[in-house]
Amino acid sequence: MTGTGLKQRVARLRRAYAPNEYRPLDGYLKAMGTYATVAASLAGLVKVTGRPVPERPAPTDVVLLGIATHKLSRLLAKDAVTSPLRAPFTRYDHPIGSGEVMEQVRDSGSPTRHAIGELLSCPFCLAVWVATGMTAGLVLAPRLTRLVATALTAVAASDFLQMGYAVAHQAAEGGHHDQK
Repeated sequence: MTGTGLKQRVARLRRAYAPNEYRPLDGYLKAMGTYATVAASLAGLVKVTGRPVPERPAPTDVVLLGIATHKLSRLLAKDAVTSPLRAPFTRYDHPIGSGEVMEQVRDSGSPTRHAIGELLSCPFCLAVWVATGMTAGLVLAPRLTRLVATALTAVAASDFLQMGYAVAHQAAEGGHHDQK
């Protein structure tokens, strides 16, 4: 099938899939292809370096990487400080608290730009990529990966403590005013 034939087929599929809404299926295909290439490259790197792959990851590593993946995904997708990374693909909308921002995907007519914008502004979407990198890191550079994951997990724990403190402070302030 020629490139033009494939593009026409994807365009027909997109119209059939979402006739009333723009869904950048060709951009998603490129993102999936990129992910598959990255994952295959990491697997190849593991094989070439001869690093042993654990038969079953340790539960502590799964928990550590799970929390670190959550934190790094949110930092990349929502943190105000990382907005320059997303700016070519998204547009600032409004703050959502705790140093995070809401952004809208730029719809410039480029399905690739649209798909990248969705990926970069969605912590759930980014988590797949982050977890893949962290898991590869656990095989290729386990000590460094655990160290970085520990720092990210500590930040995630701190976030929850900060939010809990803010809720407790508001409750105390509200209770203090009620007693007057």
